[in-house]
Amino acid sequence: MFGFLKNNPYAIGVDIGDDGVKIAQLANNGKGISLLAGTSENRPLDVNPVSGAWQKWAIKTIRELTANGNFHGKEVVAAIPANEVFVENIKMPKTGDNKLEDTIFSKIKQKLPFEAAKNNTMIKYIPTEEDNILVMATERNVIDRHLAIYEQANLKIKSIGVWPAALANCYTSFFGRRKSDLQAVVMLLDIEPNYANVVICRHKNLLFSRSISVAAKDLGDKNTAARLVLELTSCRRQFTSMFSNAHIERLIFLSGRAVEKDICAAIAKQLEMPAQMGDCLAAVQIDVSYRFENNPEQHKERSVIPIDRRNCSMNWAIAFGLSLS
Repeated sequence: MFGFLKNNPYAIGVDIGDDGVKIAQLANNGKGISLLAGTSENRPLDVNPVSGAWQKWAIKTIRELTANGNFHGKEVVAAIPANEVFVENIKMPKTGDNKLEDTIFSKIKQKLPFEAAKNNTMIKYIPTEEDNILVMATERNVIDRHLAIYEQANLKIKSIGVWPAALANCYTSFFGRRKSDLQAVVMLLDIEPNYANVVICRHKNLLFSRSISVAAKDLGDKNTAARLVLELTSCRRQFTSMFSNAHIERLIFLSGRAVEKDICAAIAKQLEMPAQMGDCLAAVQIDVSYRFENNPEQHKERSVIPIDRRNCSMNWAIAFGLSLS
């Protein structure tokens, strides 16, 4: 058998946003989780996000990166970018199952940032605890646009995931493996180039989520950092009002080296919360030996470094979490 088949590859995780695209494929090598392949490309400055030119760029980029990046298979788990997904925590409506989605839609439609028409809206809801649900909604044409990207990139969609679940997957796989973590409630903070994602979960069980319009590059400014702290305080206050039986035990930064440790420490200090750094790239094993079925020298190993983590200042949490889905 070829060497890479000693690993059990997961699907390819594709984290695509208005800043660029990150693609990663993890595997279970029998001893832990290893990184088979990973690559990224920033969006050109002259290409406007979500434009026709952006879609063409995304198709071309994903096709080329997955063809040349030593990925195994064509199966992909992708997620709609956080800035195109409406997220809301609400109480579970008291209605029959056959009318539940309609009732949920009626509760959120006034808050939707797009045309609030039922036939224009895709809704996913996740029951949490204490009669609460986490609702995620996006436009149908957004889903169609992303499906078209992967189809034209010659990839097979295993599923369209959601970024809150991807972050929870990342946490539980790398930083929540102790027995005591199974019941611990944690706040995950994923700071991206153009926004910050918040997830509160009890191990794999999502409880609360919100995306905040604060950019990583602006956190060196004290006013911006203070605004993020205020937003996180608001999240914690709303969570406490909805979940009387759950207490957030610690804050986990999932941005890796994308945000300086001193900034993370300052945020945690202002929130007065125990905190830890969660660098998933440092936590995963790097698999550097591959054999390729289409390699003319099939029995010759070649060494490949998927991502050079010594010099990487990129956030891989969502891409890794999607691959683990």
